[in-house]
Amino acid sequence: MIRLIDILKAQGVALGQYRIHLATGGPPPPLEAYLQGKFKEWQERQKAKNFECETVVGLIHRGGDRWLFCGVYRIVGVHKGVSNPFQYETELLPGQGDLVGRVIIKFKREFRASYIWGREYGDQPEVAEILDSPLSVERFKGYNNVLLSHAELIMIVHRREESWFSALSSISGVYLIMDKATGKPYVGSVCGSGGIWQRWCAYADTRNGGNVELKALLDAKGAEYGDSFGYSILETADPLATEEQVLGREGHWKDVLLSRAFGYNSN
Repeated sequence: MIRLIDILKAQGVALGQYRIHLATGGPPPPLEAYLQGKFKEWQERQKAKNFECETVVGLIHRGGDRWLFCGVYRIVGVHKGVSNPFQYETELLPGQGDLVGRVIIKFKREFRASYIWGREYGDQPEVAEILDSPLSVERFKGYNNVLLSHAELIMIVHRREESWFSALSSISGVYLIMDKATGKPYVGSVCGSGGIWQRWCAYADTRNGGNVELKALLDAKGAEYGDSFGYSILETADPLATEEQVLGREGHWKDVLLSRAFGYNSN
């Protein structure tokens, strides 16, 4: 068994008096924040003085007893926050660049506490796996398997992930945006140049994509509410399909999913 603390010490990472942050909850969920490259900022916003220590070890829950190591951060300071009562200032300690996002930890959590002292639990987290590269969005695996969070969509678009770009840029069809906070659907369609890729780029940039219904929703709840959206493809269109035919299929899915009566489609 190799413990997390052992590899950190081997890398020369000075923990000092530290706490382990078992990151769960949200919004947005910590894994989404990580995929956006914003876990540090996400962790720094706290509802209580949870980091009265020298350093904090960030672990993101991946299901069961598995956690993703997201770095050891030195506590620089804390002041009154805006969205949360306490806003911490932290910095990622050197010597762990090849570990962040790659080390999968095994740790059985048998309590509700999310902030635990290293002196009590530091010997327990053990290394279950070391990934070849930092965790990121998977390659495109087929139209029937698309299920993206908003954070994943942003990363795919901003990095112009080639497998996704190639698959989505030349295809028309009907897509679904699901409000994961309420379960309300929005059904849309694309026909023409740029395909679903171009359309979803607009959602990545604005969250509303120019849709009147979604714009009204985000105007009322705030732009960050769009972080709760999920994206999937309901069906792809035949390359020879006309715009009228694609719109007809869009209407079919609106009927199936009752997105006019119970979702965000107004027509």
